[in-house]
Amino acid sequence: MQDYSAYREQICQIGRRVYEKQFVAANEGNLSIRAGTDRVLITPTMHSKGFLQPEDLCLIDLEGNVLSEPTRPSSEYRLHLTIYRQRPDAHGIVHCHPPHATAFAIAHEPIPTGVLPEPDIFLGQVPMAAYETPGNQSFADTILPFVDSTNTIHLANHGTVALAEDLDRARRLTEIMDANCR
Repeated sequence: MQDYSAYREQICQIGRRVYEKQFVAANEGNLSIRAGTDRVLITPTMHSKGFLQPEDLCLIDLEGNVLSEPTRPSSEYRLHLTIYRQRPDAHGIVHCHPPHATAFAIAHEPIPTGVLPEPDIFLGQVPMAAYETPGNQSFADTILPFVDSTNTIHLANHGTVALAEDLDRARRLTEIMDANCR
């Protein structure tokens, strides 16, 4: 059995950071790390990201089968698995509701470009995925037209998702999105 303790600690640390930045409230949002070729460590459903403990996290495979108890994975685990299956280079995903970026998602407005160089360099054009009720495969599939060509996606009427080679980089992309929208 592989030891995932470093991944577990990292998810809890990043969970606290997105909570403290007010990118999530109550039980919102979800974080995950690809833990090997066919394993994903993901935040559980109905847990605040600001108060996660390593034992709270859920281990699943790329088919969504739960490999560890007692928690259930986030209801949006399909979004994470869809990204990991499509993007083998992705090893960390942050889905949350940063207030300024989410305001643009609610208004169906693209994130501005040409305002500051950093967002243009690090984000490029951030596409807007169509709205779909969260938690099902139809919701997860809304990112398919974009996920091959970007690491940041706006989820219409919902929030953002960022993917990267590690979880901290995905968090930083989320912060850049929100700062640019602010």
